[in-house]
Amino acid sequence: MRPLLVAVLAVAPLLAALPGWWNTFSRKPALESRFRQESESLVFGKLKREGQLLLAPGGRLKVSYAGGLTVTCDGRSLVQYDPDTRTAQRVELARAVRDFPLLGILLEPARLERLYRVEAFGGEGLRLLPRETGLPELRATGRGGLLHTVEWTDTSGAKQKLELLDAKVPAAQPPSTFRPNLPTGTRWATPTG
Repeated sequence: MRPLLVAVLAVAPLLAALPGWWNTFSRKPALESRFRQESESLVFGKLKREGQLLLAPGGRLKVSYAGGLTVTCDGRSLVQYDPDTRTAQRVELARAVRDFPLLGILLEPARLERLYRVEAFGGEGLRLLPRETGLPELRATGRGGLLHTVEWTDTSGAKQKLELLDAKVPAAQPPSTFRPNLPTGTRWATPTG
């Protein structure tokens, strides 16, 4: 009986260990990838968008959707620019991460433990279980040592999925990469809420 107990105690930490990709990513998030974002709701049906994502340590992000919409973050604030309406909106990073959990995984994975409990889930997967009410449960998977998918249900009940199609570690980028490049005449919108 004693050897069985020793074997169970030796295996238990291995079963609870988080995937290697998460341990690396949460310490120094950096990746570049084409992506597909899917949303499915009763109101809007199924929507798909594609684009390019660039992520660097320090909360820096650049997302370019096919069709022109861009989102940039320099580590302090996030700016969304819509070329169709020629409008831009700036939101402080702390608020954006709180309002949009996906940003939390991409920009500040190491800080997520304040809001979520992270659990291993089926090999390369993990679940982020909210510590506070009002936050969605998140599921993420890795592939090739990097983040691959993130799924959640938003506050409207829509199922959301982000899939990184060809994730790789990017070359170092200058800070100017993560600043918005807005054309003359851009109007600034005030965020609601």
